[in-house]
Amino acid sequence: MSDWPQGWTGDRYGRGSGGSEPEGARAMPQVRRAAPGAGGPPPHNEPPLPPSMSPRGTVPQQSQGHDDYDDGYNTGQVYGRGSGGPGNGGPGGAPRPARPKNWKRRITIGLVTFLVLLLAVGIGTYFWADSKLRREVDLSKVEDRPEGGKGTNYLIVGSDSREGLSAEQKKKLHTGSAEGRRTDSMILLHVGENGNTMISLPRDSYVTIPAFTGSESGNRIPQSQNKLNASYSSEGPSLLVRTIEYNTGLKIDHYAEIGFDGFAKLVDGVGGVEIDIPQDMKEKNSGTDLKKGKQTLNGNQALAFVRQRYGLAGGDLDRTKNQQKFLSALANKAAAPSTLMNPFTLYPTMGAGLDNLVVDKDMSLWDVKDMFFAMKSVSGGDGKQMNMPISNPGLSTPKGSAVQWDMPKVKELVGQLKNDEKVTVSGN
Repeated sequence: MSDWPQGWTGDRYGRGSGGSEPEGARAMPQVRRAAPGAGGPPPHNEPPLPPSMSPRGTVPQQSQGHDDYDDGYNTGQVYGRGSGGPGNGGPGGAPRPARPKNWKRRITIGLVTFLVLLLAVGIGTYFWADSKLRREVDLSKVEDRPEGGKGTNYLIVGSDSREGLSAEQKKKLHTGSAEGRRTDSMILLHVGENGNTMISLPRDSYVTIPAFTGSESGNRIPQSQNKLNASYSSEGPSLLVRTIEYNTGLKIDHYAEIGFDGFAKLVDGVGGVEIDIPQDMKEKNSGTDLKKGKQTLNGNQALAFVRQRYGLAGGDLDRTKNQQKFLSALANKAAAPSTLMNPFTLYPTMGAGLDNLVVDKDMSLWDVKDMFFAMKSVSGGDGKQMNMPISNPGLSTPKGSAVQWDMPKVKELVGQLKNDEKVTVSGN
């Protein structure tokens, strides 16, 4: 007699086949009968457990005879989680709820990435721009320098050098073909805590040019009386700085110079500069042809405007006022957020300006920034614009008509600048 219920003829874990051996690859080893209660097959004369009481609920139900019996191995009911498989959801294959997205974490990662990239671009831009500065002026060669005071003093020079200009460019910019180089404008910029001050030095100022050792020849140049511009023509920036320091007693901390071509490119780089022209201006030598009123000047027009001296009531003194007026407007445009925050204007402006800017060896890009922002503040009303105090604008000299300084006022002005006091001295 069989030990299993009627109709069950094979191994408990396989299908009945009518034989005494398990069926093919689906057969499982014979399971030894365990003692009652030990979880093994039921003993003799003991009916099988109902499905609801089977261990772990895994004994399959009989359906339509033993040939339709499913042992559960191919459904994963004994060892698996069901037909869904691991990770495919909960019971019955139902999809698991999606994990909520951590938007705060994603935003933080994105913000940090953006800041890192911005920092990298900023650092790269700084070193790129700093490398473009032409540090060609060695102020250590200046002799017998006065003691420094409070604040920082910049000497800003506009050079009329034609160096590097083609014949077509000279014609376009109305520069002429004079040899050598001279200064077309000289401005002292004092930056301090009590407001910034821009002081124009007329190039025809009649001053003492002190004795100086030639930078190339090594020859000792004797002291002489001449126009201020002659010191630059003779020995360049070093003797110009020495002459200004000798006649004022004010120490120059930094030097910055730009030529004709560089000035025009800088104006074009910022997209032109708006300025109010006080009267119609037309003059052949400088190429000026401008109408009265507010207008935006391009590079060529701006260069003609700051160079014109003939036809102005005050001659060279009126020209220095125009130069200060335009230079302040240019700095205001160059340092404006619309320029600094727009790479399509920032990089052309920096490229055009720095490629043509000659500075002293100790001047950093940060100093250049301070210089421009100081000029911007003056144009915004936080400072003062003036000429060097003049006692005689038409002094007759062996060198021709020149400009004579009012030395008592000059001494008072220098004292206020050295002590970084508010400037009360008036200029012409």
